[in-house]
Amino acid sequence: MNPRAHAVRIAEVIAETAEAKTFVFAVPSGLAEHFAYRPGQFLTLRVPSARTGSVARCYSLCSSPHLDPRPAVTVKRTAGGYASNLLCDTVSAGDTMTMLEPGGVFGPRDLAADVLLCAGGSGITPVFSIVKSMLAVGRGRIVLLYANRDRPSVIFARQLADLETRHPRRLRILHWLESERGLPTAPGLANVLRPYTALNWYACGPTGFLSVLDAAALRLRVRRVYREEFRSLDGNPFQEVVPATAALPTVPAGGFDAPVGAAATVDIEIDGATHTLDWPKHRRLLDVLLDSGIDAPYVCRESACGTCVCSVRRGRTRMVQHEALLDTEIAAGLTLACQTLPETQRVHIAFDQ
Repeated sequence: MNPRAHAVRIAEVIAETAEAKTFVFAVPSGLAEHFAYRPGQFLTLRVPSARTGSVARCYSLCSSPHLDPRPAVTVKRTAGGYASNLLCDTVSAGDTMTMLEPGGVFGPRDLAADVLLCAGGSGITPVFSIVKSMLAVGRGRIVLLYANRDRPSVIFARQLADLETRHPRRLRILHWLESERGLPTAPGLANVLRPYTALNWYACGPTGFLSVLDAAALRLRVRRVYREEFRSLDGNPFQEVVPATAALPTVPAGGFDAPVGAAATVDIEIDGATHTLDWPKHRRLLDVLLDSGIDAPYVCRESACGTCVCSVRRGRTRMVQHEALLDTEIAAGLTLACQTLPETQRVHIAFDQ
């Protein structure tokens, strides 16, 4: 079992709509530090499976670390979805679930900024956490575009209306209901969002919604939409990783500026310890760490979740993919261990995020 996995009791189950439930977790005091989180992050739940033993599913935190005493995730049923239906049908308060510590990099880094938040369906889950947190500790203006099938399917409808009433100068909610306006279109969204092109855009929802939103942003010449996309995991982070036994190539002498040969030397700072490892130049950093028995944080291994983010202190690296990081974060030296390859003979990396 992954050392970052913990069994946590469910304190409460709340029916949000006919298709969505919120699960509130009673994290023991001894694990409170491990479950500290930022608005926009998610939990990865271990869902039992008779066929495979378990499957892993990521669900965004809807709670705010600045307001809510306990972390909570909201799960919406997916047609034909094994995990979401099992959770909504069978899990009750008092049950225990195994989960990984919070992960992810979605959401504004500055909670005092002015932002446009866009959500489709259950994509409101991390957005709701961000809205509550920004209203609690920030001073910026928030515009929320929220697309749903119809009014009964709007998750957190009452809570959002209450927040808009209490913060009329800071929060504006723009509902797009398919029952009244049809499916969102690029021209339609561009017309609605035209006044907000100067804001930073953050979006979460199904692929179809995000594609239409991207097309609307293109029409308005908005440079980038920071997005959190629904995606199933290819692997299972709850399964034990078996270290590789193959011999590593010999590492020649070299420094932080010398081009990498067959392999580099990497100094890794993680969990208060420093490890020095050989790093083959065609092998991604996360694989090297796991093969060496080092408990590095990860979930998806596909550059999407951002859980394995770390800092390049010295030396140079490159990423195969980097969709979970902003350009400014990459410029500041952040990298994703699951996508990182060495470019100099010696590299110093710290898991300090």
